[in-house]
Order: sequence, then structure tokens, then C-alpha cells
Amino acid sequence: MDYPTAQSSASQRAWGLARWQYGAIGNAQLLALGFERQAIKHRLARGRLHRTRWRGVYAVGRPELDRLGLWMGALIAAGDGAGISHSSAVALWEMGSPAEAVIEVSVPHPRSPRLPDIRAHRRNALSPGGLTVCKHIPVTTPIQTIIDIAPSSTPAALERAINEADKRDLVDPETLRAALTEHAGEPGVAVVRDLLDRRTFTLTDSELERRFLPLAREAGLPPPRTQARVNGFRVDFLWPDLGLVVETDGLRYHRTPAQQAADRRRDQAHAAAGLTPLRFTRAQVALEPAHVVATLRRVARRLGASR
Repeated sequence: MDYPTAQSSASQRAWGLARWQYGAIGNAQLLALGFERQAIKHRLARGRLHRTRWRGVYAVGRPELDRLGLWMGALIAAGDGAGISHSSAVALWEMGSPAEAVIEVSVPHPRSPRLPDIRAHRRNALSPGGLTVCKHIPVTTPIQTIIDIAPSSTPAALERAINEADKRDLVDPETLRAALTEHAGEPGVAVVRDLLDRRTFTLTDSELERRFLPLAREAGLPPPRTQARVNGFRVDFLWPDLGLVVETDGLRYHRTPAQQAADRRRDQAHAAAGLTPLRFTRAQVALEPAHVVATLRRVARRLGASR
């Protein structure tokens, strides 16, 4: 889309602006572009402008606005400084399920607009970098959006949003965790921190061994070699008699493409040498021990039978 230039006629600028805003335009915008009130009424009567659910916001050319047009129309109605936020921002960033019928926006304090089908959240100020644009629609950043939805989200829904943000390269869990300090005092910060600290669980090598070795014993495995070098790589746990290598990853979430490629090379080198590589996250070792034990037991039985 080409944003209208100052050299265009008033009509060209208006229709260009409407295209930029997904078919929505405001009465104040038309007046600022040089339209007389009578000219606006004339275009309403001729069907070139159509009233929307919000006073002073029009749809250009056709009566209905699509979802992007409705989001833009809601921001026009909410006034300067407004941004799509909360569940609507989740939908705009494609981090979760479609937004509710009510459009959620954040507006600067002390404004508190009461508008049909709009839920306005007053805020004194967004944290640094809290507002950006997506598809040239003002919206809270992925970090701010995740913090905003945290108090009202189920753990599963919040985790899904974080995973989607990571998968879409919007923000990774480590960056999100580090950014929480800048948002101190916001209601969702503690919820996000608790979830991240649980799911990005890290253990030192010694602590990992202390927690993992009893699980291996429970699964019926003999003591492994730890921190051994195998096929040019240091591995966490090795059972040479079974040909089993167990590696642990620090994060539950998606690792970077470079990390994933390195993991695959390690696993492929072990498989090419006739070993069976097996991976657990450190969060699983700490928080899902029954799953770890059951998996180790099944793999050990299979390997023992084959040897």
C-alpha cells in the first residue's frame, strides 16, 4: 500500500489513507484533509462512505470492514495514542486463538472511552518500547502483549502464546525473561516469570546428575559414565554396554536454528556410530520424573533385547 502524499488532491489523500487503514477513516481525518462537513454528508448519502458502529468512523466504498479494518476503526474511535492490546493483540500477532468479538485497546491515561464493542485499558504509560506496529496497525509489542494477557490466561493458553511468539521469531523465552525487569509492577509479570522459571528450568551439571541418576536406577539401568567424550562430543550420560547416550537440553521451548542444527549433528554422529541418542529437557528431569523413568525403561528393554 502506498501512503497518500501531500501533493495528492483531498479525495486522493482520503481514499489513499483509507486503503492504508484497511477501509476505515475517521471524521476528524477527513476534516484535516480539507473536506467540508457538507461534503462528508454528501458522500454518506451517495454510499461512498458508510457509518460504522463507532460515531465518527466510516467505512469507505463498502459497508462492512474486515477484521483488520475493524481493528483500525477501533483505534480511530479510541483516539490518538491508542494501540491494539491484550487478546486482540494476541490475534494480530498470530500468537493464539482469534480474538473475542470485543476489541481490546490500550489508551493513555486519563482517557477512558466508552465505545461499543471496545474494551479500553487505561494505562499511565507503556513501558519503553511497549507499543509498535504490526501490518501498520499500532499494537502492543509481543512482550507487552504476553504480560498483559497473563493474569487472565490459563497456564496452557499463556504457554501457547509464548511458544507461538518463539516459533514466529517475535520473542524468545530468554529475551522475554530478561525483559520482565523493565515491566516491574505490572500485574502479569509475576505470572510470566513463574511460568518461564518452571519451563526454562536449568540445572548445573552436578545438580542434573543428582536428580537424574536416581531416575536411571529406578528405570533399571546400571550407573552410567557421565560427561564422557563420545564421537568428538561431550555427552551427559553414556551406557556403553547398551549403546545408549542421553543428552539434556536447557530449554523446553524451541531452540534456535543453530542450536537445533548442532543437536542434529551430534545425534547423527552417535547414530552413525551405532549408538541410540535420547534427549530430555532439564525441565523434564526436574518436573516430569515419571515420564523420564518410563521412557528410559522402555528404551533400555529394547536395547537390551537387541544385544
